Amino acid sequence: MGRGRFWLGGVVGWGLLLPLAVSAQAPNPFANSLPSPAMPGPAEGEASLSLKAVLSGVGDRSLRSGLAWRIYEDRSDGVRPAIVARSAEPEPRFTLAPGAYVATVTYGYASASKKLVMAGQPLSEQLRVSAGALKLSGAIGDTKIPAPQLSFSVFVPIGTNSEGRLVRSGVKAGELLRLPEGTYHVVSTYGESNAIQRADLKVENGKVTDATMNHRAATMTLKLVATPGAEAFAGTAFSVLTPGGDTIREAIGAFPQVTLAEGDYVLIARHDGQVYTREFKVESGMDRDVEVLAKAS
Repeated sequence: MGRGRFWLGGVVGWGLLLPLAVSAQAPNPFANSLPSPAMPGPAEGEASLSLKAVLSGVGDRSLRSGLAWRIYEDRSDGVRPAIVARSAEPEPRFTLAPGAYVATVTYGYASASKKLVMAGQPLSEQLRVSAGALKLSGAIGDTKIPAPQLSFSVFVPIGTNSEGRLVRSGVKAGELLRLPEGTYHVVSTYGESNAIQRADLKVENGKVTDATMNHRAATMTLKLVATPGAEAFAGTAFSVLTPGGDTIREAIGAFPQVTLAEGDYVLIARHDGQVYTREFKVESGMDRDVEVLAKAS
């Protein structure tokens, strides 16, 4: 596939052979004269179907991996068609009885299908898959965010709803997500709190849309201390709130880390029945400690 680069600011059956017991009896004098059993061959009228998939829009390049093939009965009586055969080979070959079938292939979230008729003669068919891919990452300014700290959700917009239909959640940074051509809405989450960015991305046939989501956030280390710089109290329960009182994140420990979008916050620390508070500000890219002093109000 080709590559297109995008920068987004602030806002994709094996059997088991067992030994047989041999009886102590005279050898069969006719053993060597018995004919060998014939290997089963195609039933009368059956013929081979050979299939391959090509990527539409890039010179009909053959797809050689990541394929899932299925052959269905082609029924017109309203009954759900049964799967006749399946394969994960790049160019599978099936033996089919005369009749009408539908061949399908999936490549990631893209697919193609074709109706065909077997009439007792070998048949070769080619299916065209219209697909591209998304490859996502995140950054703060010029600094890449480590992949384990990022998670992406990809949606298909429906009408005015940008998150109309979920395609997949939990997409990892750097993962190649194969998709049909079209426009997708991507939600990038950095950490486990409110550091979220969104963008609409276009996927084109035969191309990789390589997009970096630009977050404005930082990681805060929360501490309850007796004096500035002193050792943090263990077992402290922290709550991070907006200035309006909405809870963003809760954590327990001596110095839990919380990734937050830039902005103003209120920190509440509870320890040994006492409650302590302070206000603090998050600036993008400025990771730091946020200390709450354990002193009487």
